[in-house]
Amino acid sequence: MPTPAPARAMATDSPAPRPRVPPVYWLLLAVAIVSEVAATSLLKSTEGFTRLWPSVIVISLYELSFILLTMTVRKIAVSVVYATWGGIGVALVTVVAWVWLGQALDAAALVGIGLIVAGVVVMQGFSRTTHA
Repeated sequence: MPTPAPARAMATDSPAPRPRVPPVYWLLLAVAIVSEVAATSLLKSTEGFTRLWPSVIVISLYELSFILLTMTVRKIAVSVVYATWGGIGVALVTVVAWVWLGQALDAAALVGIGLIVAGVVVMQGFSRTTHA
Protein backbone atom coordinates (compact mmCIF):
# COMPACT_ATOMS: atom_id res chain seq x y z
CA MET A 1 0.00 0.00 0.00
CA PRO A 2 1.51 3.40 -0.97
CA THR A 3 2.11 5.93 1.75
CA PRO A 4 0.14 9.16 1.52
CA ALA A 5 1.96 12.29 0.38
CA PRO A 6 2.84 14.68 3.19
CA ALA A 7 0.42 17.56 3.66
CA ARG A 8 1.56 21.00 2.60
CA ALA A 9 2.39 23.47 5.30
CA MET A 10 -0.38 26.00 5.85
CA ALA A 11 2.02 28.93 5.47
CA THR A 12 2.67 28.10 1.81
CA ASP A 13 -1.04 27.81 0.96
CA SER A 14 -2.03 31.31 1.96
CA PRO A 15 -0.40 34.49 0.70
CA ALA A 16 1.55 36.64 3.08
CA PRO A 17 -0.63 39.28 4.73
CA ARG A 18 -0.31 42.86 3.56
CA PRO A 19 1.56 45.14 5.93
CA ARG A 20 -0.83 47.28 7.92
CA VAL A 21 -0.78 50.98 7.09
CA PRO A 22 -1.81 53.19 10.02
CA PRO A 23 -5.24 54.73 9.28
CA VAL A 24 -3.95 58.27 9.73
CA TYR A 25 -2.03 57.92 6.44
CA TRP A 26 -5.21 56.99 4.58
CA LEU A 27 -6.89 60.02 6.18
CA LEU A 28 -4.03 62.25 5.03
CA LEU A 29 -4.42 60.85 1.52
CA ALA A 30 -8.17 61.54 1.61
CA VAL A 31 -7.57 65.16 2.65
CA ALA A 32 -4.93 65.49 -0.09
CA ILE A 33 -7.46 64.26 -2.65
CA VAL A 34 -10.18 66.64 -1.44
CA SER A 35 -7.71 69.53 -1.44
CA GLU A 36 -6.61 68.78 -5.01
CA VAL A 37 -10.22 68.40 -6.19
CA ALA A 38 -11.16 71.74 -4.61
CA ALA A 39 -8.14 73.47 -6.19
CA THR A 40 -8.84 72.02 -9.62
CA SER A 41 -12.52 72.92 -9.37
CA LEU A 42 -11.63 76.52 -8.54
CA LEU A 43 -9.09 76.96 -11.35
CA LYS A 44 -11.58 78.67 -13.65
CA SER A 45 -12.29 81.32 -11.00
CA THR A 46 -8.66 82.48 -11.12
CA GLU A 47 -9.17 83.67 -14.72
CA GLY A 48 -5.67 82.60 -15.71
CA PHE A 49 -4.25 83.58 -12.32
CA THR A 50 -5.18 87.21 -12.89
CA ARG A 51 -7.51 87.35 -9.86
CA LEU A 52 -5.52 87.50 -6.61
CA TRP A 53 -7.66 85.77 -3.98
CA PRO A 54 -8.96 82.89 -6.08
CA SER A 55 -5.35 82.36 -7.22
CA VAL A 56 -4.06 82.37 -3.63
CA ILE A 57 -6.72 79.84 -2.62
CA VAL A 58 -5.98 77.52 -5.56
CA ILE A 59 -2.22 77.63 -5.02
CA SER A 60 -2.66 77.05 -1.28
CA LEU A 61 -4.92 74.06 -1.85
CA TYR A 62 -2.50 72.51 -4.34
CA GLU A 63 0.36 73.11 -1.91
CA LEU A 64 -1.59 71.44 0.90
CA SER A 65 -2.35 68.50 -1.35
CA PHE A 66 1.30 67.96 -2.26
CA ILE A 67 2.49 68.35 1.32
CA LEU A 68 0.01 65.69 2.43
CA LEU A 69 1.06 63.44 -0.45
CA THR A 70 4.68 63.63 0.68
CA MET A 71 3.57 62.58 4.14
CA THR A 72 1.56 59.60 2.89
CA VAL A 73 4.42 58.10 0.88
CA ARG A 74 6.25 57.51 4.15
CA LYS A 75 3.97 54.53 4.81
CA ILE A 76 2.04 53.87 1.60
CA ALA A 77 3.74 52.87 -1.66
CA VAL A 78 4.09 55.73 -4.16
CA SER A 79 2.29 53.72 -6.85
CA VAL A 80 -0.71 53.18 -4.58
CA VAL A 81 -0.77 56.80 -3.39
CA TYR A 82 -0.59 58.22 -6.89
CA ALA A 83 -3.09 55.79 -8.41
CA THR A 84 -5.56 56.47 -5.61
CA TRP A 85 -5.00 60.23 -5.63
CA GLY A 86 -5.22 60.49 -9.40
CA GLY A 87 -8.08 58.06 -9.92
CA ILE A 88 -10.36 59.27 -7.17
CA GLY A 89 -9.38 62.86 -7.95
CA VAL A 90 -10.41 62.53 -11.61
CA ALA A 91 -13.72 60.97 -10.64
CA LEU A 92 -14.49 63.63 -8.02
CA VAL A 93 -13.49 66.54 -10.26
CA THR A 94 -15.81 65.16 -12.92
CA VAL A 95 -18.68 64.94 -10.44
CA VAL A 96 -17.99 68.48 -9.19
CA ALA A 97 -17.87 69.79 -12.78
CA TRP A 98 -21.17 68.07 -13.51
CA VAL A 99 -23.01 69.11 -10.32
CA TRP A 100 -21.65 72.61 -9.64
CA LEU A 101 -20.27 73.78 -12.96
CA GLY A 102 -23.05 72.36 -15.13
CA GLN A 103 -20.77 70.42 -17.46
CA ALA A 104 -22.44 67.56 -19.31
CA LEU A 105 -21.24 63.96 -19.10
CA ASP A 106 -21.87 61.54 -21.94
CA ALA A 107 -21.88 57.75 -21.78
CA ALA A 108 -18.22 57.47 -22.77
CA ALA A 109 -17.19 59.82 -19.94
CA LEU A 110 -19.20 57.81 -17.42
CA VAL A 111 -17.69 54.52 -18.62
CA GLY A 112 -14.19 55.99 -18.48
CA ILE A 113 -14.69 57.26 -14.94
CA GLY A 114 -16.11 53.88 -13.95
CA LEU A 115 -13.00 52.16 -15.31
CA ILE A 116 -10.73 54.53 -13.39
CA VAL A 117 -12.60 53.90 -10.14
CA ALA A 118 -12.60 50.16 -10.85
CA GLY A 119 -8.83 50.27 -11.30
CA VAL A 120 -8.38 51.92 -7.92
CA VAL A 121 -10.73 49.40 -6.31
CA VAL A 122 -8.81 46.47 -7.85
CA MET A 123 -5.49 47.91 -6.71
CA GLN A 124 -6.76 48.55 -3.18
CA GLY A 125 -8.62 45.27 -2.87
CA PHE A 126 -6.29 42.78 -4.47
CA SER A 127 -2.76 44.17 -4.64
CA ARG A 128 -0.29 43.44 -1.86
CA THR A 129 1.65 46.56 -2.83
CA THR A 130 0.50 48.98 -0.20
CA HIS A 131 3.37 49.51 2.19
CA ALA A 132 6.22 51.86 1.34
